[in-house]
Amino acid sequence: MLTTIEKVLFLQEIDIFEYTSTEDLSHIAAITEEIEFQPDETIFKEGDLPDAIYMVISGRVRMTREEEEVMVAGAKDGFGTWALFDDEPRVATATTLENTRVLRVDKEDFIDLLADYVAITQSILKTMVKRLRRLMTSISR
Repeated sequence: MLTTIEKVLFLQEIDIFEYTSTEDLSHIAAITEEIEFQPDETIFKEGDLPDAIYMVISGRVRMTREEEEVMVAGAKDGFGTWALFDDEPRVATATTLENTRVLRVDKEDFIDLLADYVAITQSILKTMVKRLRRLMTSISR
């Protein structure tokens, strides 16, 4: 199991937290849960209500939509990120490809944390805007 310091160091590598300070990452680390999955376990299914985000510590997770592969999340990849901000059903199914360890952040715990630490909200919004700009640039080319 990762210590809080190891979780903070890990979270520094997750793209959604690119602009989040180390101090704020320690608050996020405090609400994470480390979970282990066996190969071929379903973490969540397309259509499930969003309740958490996940970040791969080790292993790989296949994301599928209508049984077609969308992506494979590996170490230091986050998935299910929209769950933090959206109440719409999941748009993909997440299934482990091998023994996999993840950090899980519960949506309600995260929302409670954001209410107390506005800087976390600002840092995540900054990352999301950067992603949208990159997407818009790639579409317009």
